[in-house]
Amino acid sequence: MRNTPRYACLTAAGLLALSSLTACANDAAGSTADSGSGGGKGETVKIMVGGLDKVIYLPAMLTQRLGYFKGEGLNVQLLSEPAGVQAETALVAGQVQGAVGFYDHTLDLQVKGKSVESVVQFSHAPGEVEVVSGKAAGSLTSPKDFKDRKLGVTGLGSSTDFLTKYLAVKNGVDVSEFTPVAVGAGPTFIAALQKGAIDGGMTTDPTVATILDKKAGKVLLDMRTPEGSQQALGGPYPSSSLYMQTDWVNEHKDTVQKLVNAFVKTLKWMSTHSADEIAAQMPADYSQGDKALYAQAIKSTLPMFTDDGVMPQGGPETVEKVLKSFNPAVKNAKVDLSKTYTTEFVKAVK
Repeated sequence: MRNTPRYACLTAAGLLALSSLTACANDAAGSTADSGSGGGKGETVKIMVGGLDKVIYLPAMLTQRLGYFKGEGLNVQLLSEPAGVQAETALVAGQVQGAVGFYDHTLDLQVKGKSVESVVQFSHAPGEVEVVSGKAAGSLTSPKDFKDRKLGVTGLGSSTDFLTKYLAVKNGVDVSEFTPVAVGAGPTFIAALQKGAIDGGMTTDPTVATILDKKAGKVLLDMRTPEGSQQALGGPYPSSSLYMQTDWVNEHKDTVQKLVNAFVKTLKWMSTHSADEIAAQMPADYSQGDKALYAQAIKSTLPMFTDDGVMPQGGPETVEKVLKSFNPAVKNAKVDLSKTYTTEFVKAVK
């Protein structure tokens, strides 16, 4: 992701940036508390997104651009981090009220003693693509060839890290036999691929579209569709979602309902509009100067999205299976899937 000052409040720069975010998040929490759970016009909610310009998280900015948050009487401030695991950290630390990231973090956090739940599910497929560099393409032809490879992920402990480890284990490669490398997304991912810092890696659009356009790599495995998810993972894989701390949800149900109303309205809008129409609504700099390529990236990823925000049947079980395959903490723990998501709010959308 392009870590532009316009959207990035929390960066990898360290404690100084973290302190700044804490201060601004405290302001947001105070504003929300002052408004009460029912809220009012202009009620402030801060949401950290694991990469605002990633197409898999497109509903966040699109909802803002379409005016649906404002229509619900909310002042939603969208912040951006290049990896979902960093959005998770900000949420658990209480620096933001919500995180847009992969649903699998709710399971990972539960076994760590943190109660977090998805309140609206954007997708039923990961939207991720495993790509391989042109140099390595001849010998890296499937996950069976991951052994002794350097594989790019957005961040260690991120969902791309989880999925890469699962694909390795599923294909007979132990997680100790390859090296995950945190390279972010966008230009940093592409540069790592071109310079040989990684042999391949997992990323999303618009990074995938740019890699193919530059002929910097090839697609090894495509999980942007439900069919691709079924083939690679054995079932639907609910990924991008809005997840929040359960205590906060229970204390601010009216606010959460407004957020879910806005997001579901966006998902329905997306299901009836073309990739070109969606691209036209997004910030101009997201296309990085190539509107046609950006629209193509959206078109390739659209099949991953739900049109109603409902958790796909069997999805949580697929995610649990993936995490248990390589994560000892999850494998040896009893996960209560019913506490990792709720359909209360999506079912109440009018």
